[in-house]
Amino acid sequence: MIVKAGVQYTTAEEAVKIVESNNRVFIHGGASTPIKLLNALLDRAGEIHNVELTAISTYGTINWNRPEVLDSFFWNSLFVSDNIRGWVNSGRGAYVPVFLSEITLLFDRKVLPIDVALLQVSPPDEHGYCTLGTSTDIAISAAANASKIIAHINPRMPRVVGEGLIHVSRFTAAIWEEADLPEVNYSDKITDTTQRIGRHVASIIEDGATLQMGIGAIPDAVLKYLADRKHLGVHTEMFSDGVVSLIESGAIDNSRKHILPGRTVSTFVLGTKKVYDYIDNNLSVNCLSAGYVNDPGIIKQNPKVCAINSAIEIDITGQICADSIGTYQYSGIGGQMDFMRGASLSDGGKSIIAMPSVTKNGSSRIVGNLKEGAGVVTTRGHIHYVATEHGIVDLFGKNMEQRASLLISIAHPANREELERVYYDRFGQMVSKV
Repeated sequence: MIVKAGVQYTTAEEAVKIVESNNRVFIHGGASTPIKLLNALLDRAGEIHNVELTAISTYGTINWNRPEVLDSFFWNSLFVSDNIRGWVNSGRGAYVPVFLSEITLLFDRKVLPIDVALLQVSPPDEHGYCTLGTSTDIAISAAANASKIIAHINPRMPRVVGEGLIHVSRFTAAIWEEADLPEVNYSDKITDTTQRIGRHVASIIEDGATLQMGIGAIPDAVLKYLADRKHLGVHTEMFSDGVVSLIESGAIDNSRKHILPGRTVSTFVLGTKKVYDYIDNNLSVNCLSAGYVNDPGIIKQNPKVCAINSAIEIDITGQICADSIGTYQYSGIGGQMDFMRGASLSDGGKSIIAMPSVTKNGSSRIVGNLKEGAGVVTTRGHIHYVATEHGIVDLFGKNMEQRASLLISIAHPANREELERVYYDRFGQMVSKV
C-alpha cells in the first residue's frame, strides 16, 4: 500500500476486487473515463458473473471483445459511444432511451441502483476534496448514490470548479497513477462542407446569445464564424477548444446570461490539452450536474439561447432521428431534446439542427421516410431551424407541405428530384419552389 495525502492507494487489479457478481457498476465518462480500472475489471471475467456496466459516453480503448467478457458482463448503456457501439448491439448489451437531464433521476430514485462507481478524479486538496474533473454530468449523482466507489486519482486531471466535489473518505479503494487524458481535436475534422454549415448557422446567431453546442466538428465550425459577436454566453452540456478561443478573444464574456452570469456553464468538457489546461482551477468555468444544466426550465431563463445539435437523418416533415441507423443503436438521445426545447422557450432563442446533406456514401440525410426502426429523438413539433451546407430554413409554424418544400431546398442537388417525387406522391402536387 502507498499512502499519499492521507489516502491509501493500491493497484487497479486489487481495487476492482471489490466488485462482486450481480453488481451494477457505473463507469465515469468522457475524458474522465477510468480506462485503467475498467480494463482491470474486465480482466476478472470468469471470476464474477452477471455484472452490469452502465455509462454515458466513454473514451479510450476498452478490451471488451472477448467471449469471456461477454459471458460475465452486460453493458446497459445510457448513451452509445464508438468504443462500445459493437458491444451494445451484440446481444450482450442494451440501450436505455432517456433524456440526459433525467439520467440523474434514475440513480436518485433507485430505478438503477448503483453498487459500485468507477471514477477518475483530480488529486485531493489539503482538506481531502477531489473533483470529478472534466465530467460532472451524471457522475455526481452516480457517486452520491453508489454503495462503494473505486477512484483513479490522476495528477493530470484538472481540478474543476462546480458541483463535482467528492471527499476521499467516500472512496472504498483508490489508485494513484499519472495518465494523459483522451484528446479529441474537432478542428481537425472541419471540412469545406462543415465550414459552409457553420457559416449558415452563425448567420442567425446574434450578439448577446447564449450558446449550447453538441459534439462534433459542426459546432466548432460555427464558433469560428462568431469572432465578431459581442457578449456571447455559454450554458451547454459540453464544450471544447473552440469556446476557449472565443473567450480569449472577448466574444464570449457571459455578461448577458441570467443563469450564473459571468461564468461558462457546462456538464462536461472534451477536447485537447488546451481546454483541459484552461479549465484547471478556473473559477469562471463551472461544471454542474446534467440534471440542472440540461433542465429546459433552467435553460429557457437565459436570453437568446441558440442550441446547435445534429442528426443522422430527417424526414421531409421534420422528424429527427439522431440516435440510430434503422434499428442499429448508433448513439443516444443525450441532451438534444433538453436544449431544443429550452432554446425554443427562451426569449429570442433558436433551436437548430445542423448536418451535412448527405452521408459519407452519398445517401441523402433528408429523406421521404425515416429508416424502418429509426428512433425519433426530436419530433416535428419541436423542430425549428435546419441547416445543411446548402442553406438554413426555419420550419416553425410551417405546414407539412411548406416544411417539405423548405427541406428539399437544402437537400443535396443530386437528391432533390427523388425527394420531389416523394413530395408529389404524398401531397398530390408538385413542390412549390421556395
